[in-house]
Amino acid sequence: MKNFMKQISKTIVSMVVLVVLVSCTEDKFANYYPDPSKLSQGTVDKQFTGFLQTNREYVLPAYWNYFVVLRNTLQYYNQAVGWINANNQYVPGAASISDRWSNYYQLLSQYRELEKIYNNLSPEEQALNEIYMITATIYLYDFTQVTIDLHGDIPFTEAGKLSQNGGDYIASLAPYDSAEDLYTMMLDDLSDFSQKLGTINVNPGISVGFGAQDYINKGDIEKWQKFCNSLRLRMLTRVSGAGEFSSRAQAEINEILSDPTTYPIVETNDENIQITVYDLSTPLDSEGFQTGLEDWNGNIAGKAMIDHMLANDDPRLRAMFEPGENNADKEYIGLDPLLNPGTQETLINSGELTIYNRSTLSRNDYFPGLIITAWEVNFLKAEAYVGVNDAMAKEAYERGITESINFYYQVRELSNDATSPELVALGDTEISDYLGSAAVSWDNATSEAEKMSLIATQKWLSFNVIQPYENWAELRRLNAPELDFWEDPANAQSLPPNRWIYPNSELVYNTENYNAVKSNDNLSTKIFWDID
Repeated sequence: MKNFMKQISKTIVSMVVLVVLVSCTEDKFANYYPDPSKLSQGTVDKQFTGFLQTNREYVLPAYWNYFVVLRNTLQYYNQAVGWINANNQYVPGAASISDRWSNYYQLLSQYRELEKIYNNLSPEEQALNEIYMITATIYLYDFTQVTIDLHGDIPFTEAGKLSQNGGDYIASLAPYDSAEDLYTMMLDDLSDFSQKLGTINVNPGISVGFGAQDYINKGDIEKWQKFCNSLRLRMLTRVSGAGEFSSRAQAEINEILSDPTTYPIVETNDENIQITVYDLSTPLDSEGFQTGLEDWNGNIAGKAMIDHMLANDDPRLRAMFEPGENNADKEYIGLDPLLNPGTQETLINSGELTIYNRSTLSRNDYFPGLIITAWEVNFLKAEAYVGVNDAMAKEAYERGITESINFYYQVRELSNDATSPELVALGDTEISDYLGSAAVSWDNATSEAEKMSLIATQKWLSFNVIQPYENWAELRRLNAPELDFWEDPANAQSLPPNRWIYPNSELVYNTENYNAVKSNDNLSTKIFWDID
């Protein structure tokens, strides 16, 4: 038992996460946001920021997320990049799975500590600090949704409670909640939060502190309301094809979109929900993006994306990508995923293939950590209007494209890097010309299926490598755009999987609860909303 306890204390799993903040070595950040685990007595405001910072490297582009977790998993499954085909390439690695799982449960354990502090307050103090709990829960639900969309059923309602359970490891081993039940719970809560945020009166003193501790929306209650409703819209759309959710999704999506005053959502880039980088002397930066994306040729462009952009004169092409350094003609060439590995390696080594634009993306230390974007929300609106109101569907679709294009030029203006060629500004008619191009024009689509394919393709182009988790979820849900993959002859998993399996730590330390979901723990089981 002694060895077991020693080992389990080293392993961060869903139920036995030590309630300590991820260590922060940067002195300046520590000054701004003290580690609540090092305070003699935790406070709601400080714990709130400690909670937010726990997963910042999974929001801001960072080395670990991109190189260890995403490089040969979602980036391949999305064909957001080109790579050299290899055996077992569609089986997500243990490090990818366990590291992201661990980070999620670190975040959840910090949330549980916030709950603990809040629940120990008097009723009067709880009322004053309610804004912290509402907004923390919205933020938690965003990351929880992503985790469910990767794995399916996960431990949640009893998870992360080691501190609340007085350090009792055995009592803290939590059962798995069904993905459907968790989606229902989150949608119920988010609906309530939206109403509360529309009427809440925050004490002026609390408001000042909240603005200082909240580095997501700077204490802006309306932006949190937009975050809440936009997350609802995403989640409702995600489950809209699942039988038990379809009527609810239709009703609540209509409720949100028909009353923007009561249910404001993100609609322009100025309203994007993100971690904005202000000061490179703090850890709130994207300095790890370069090594995370570029190392081991992780920034090679894929053929399908480049070909679509070239064929339709996509204004994002020169902002998102740059020709290979050895490409004398400055052509944009993506790597074909169907070529044999030897040919692919030769092409990559030639230096002629297109890469992601380094000054816009990977070497832009000011690149924001995106959570909810205007283009995503507008594409969700467009999907809701398909078959209901074609004019409104077209308007939302074209606005989504416009916001996507403008984003890449705006974020380039933030860049502190000049490695890539200077970016030619947008021409007066480039966006309108693109909207009228053959494979982009809404009017050229003659069926609902074709219109849905247009929306799906624009999501894929916009998400690319900067929102890979949402990219993979939407590719699985919409089955569009249609992408061709090399089939791996050496593994039963010959094509990209439908989900990630659970980390091995669950099998070892949470065995009894894991056994209840073991039959579905394979790469072929679909998440409940993935119905096609």
